[in-house]
Amino acid sequence: MKAHQDPRAFLRSLLDAAVAAALPDSSVAAFLPERPKGRTIVVGAGKGAAQLAQAFEAHWQGPLEGVVVTRYGYAAPCERIEVLEAAHPEPDEAGLLAARRLLDTVEGLSEDDLVVALVCGGGSALLPCPPEGLSLADELAVNRALLASGAPITDMNIVRKHVSGIKGGRLAAAAYPARVVSLIVSDIPGDDPAMVASGPTVPDAATPEMARAIVAEYGLDLPQAVHDHLAGPDCAAPQPGDEAFARNEVHVIASAAVSLEAAQAAAEDAGIPAMILSDAIEGESRDVARVHAAIAREIATRDRPFTKPVVLLSGGETTVTMRGKGKGGRNSEFLLSLALALDGIEGIHALAADTDGIDGSEDNAGGFADGGTAGRIRNAGADPRALLARNDAWTALDHAGDILVTGPTGTNVNDFRAILIL
Repeated sequence: MKAHQDPRAFLRSLLDAAVAAALPDSSVAAFLPERPKGRTIVVGAGKGAAQLAQAFEAHWQGPLEGVVVTRYGYAAPCERIEVLEAAHPEPDEAGLLAARRLLDTVEGLSEDDLVVALVCGGGSALLPCPPEGLSLADELAVNRALLASGAPITDMNIVRKHVSGIKGGRLAAAAYPARVVSLIVSDIPGDDPAMVASGPTVPDAATPEMARAIVAEYGLDLPQAVHDHLAGPDCAAPQPGDEAFARNEVHVIASAAVSLEAAQAAAEDAGIPAMILSDAIEGESRDVARVHAAIAREIATRDRPFTKPVVLLSGGETTVTMRGKGKGGRNSEFLLSLALALDGIEGIHALAADTDGIDGSEDNAGGFADGGTAGRIRNAGADPRALLARNDAWTALDHAGDILVTGPTGTNVNDFRAILIL
């Protein structure tokens, strides 16, 4: 494929390579644990949990049972592992029942039993489990406040795991004395496994004091019952040194870093040099876009710090502070901000997408942008700056014809961005 002839098809091929590198089949096969003397139980949660379960079934030799939960519409057929569906990004009653099922599934196990936890992004919303004294409505309020706050995902998940009966290692603790092996697809900048899905089977050293500090820093409007819980004695999550985790194993089996390297190889096979800026970029989507645009302009006009043609690759998880009530997600907002920063500049083409196939509130994975995107939005009778101001990036990209729909991909290693400078 010639990048000069069809930039969008070229960029889409890079996204496809990134997603393929994170698909469960090969990654699960490389991390199969030893068969136990007793039972093998599978539990899991996330937008790619059903595909992980399907891959585990295909490669596991021996008896097997279990249950995983995924987002509505993301199920995959399994023979021995039950697949439940629940809501994302806002938890619902089905997720509450699914969390209870996972806890019940690991209850009463022995030290001869093995629990395999298949965990990936999206698990935080899919496993609502309010502790005693709180309700699903309280957990919904926490989730909504966090999503609107602009806080980085690690801060969000520190709060979530302190307002939960299953996150922060509690699911693994409930499985004790069985051994727990966690196979994790990371959607977290830095790939800390304790932060993926708020770590249902992986504890960390985060404390209630840290959670309260995050609530204060972002001025989160939470129910009084949540504030009372965070200040109470039962808020603390299990710590890594707890005996319940002594025999457990944790493996990150796929990540943004691996996917970016696959996209880099695909670009270079097509004759375009590729530079990975970072696999762990965080920050406000519109601000991150302006930084990317500045680098792209520098290359386009001065051939520095890289000479053109070149494609810039980056991953991580940006955030959106909600200022309006528009439609879209963080990748769509990135693209709209990028389009405004590149308005009228030729020779720069971009793709940004969530590797799970869904970016925010709509059914698109993300979209495209170039120097003509803002003009196409204006030609459709809309103001791109006004749309950005009210977080209505999906509408803007739709006006421009720049929406990208992939459908569910079966994995989730977070944001993928590729900017081609010709």
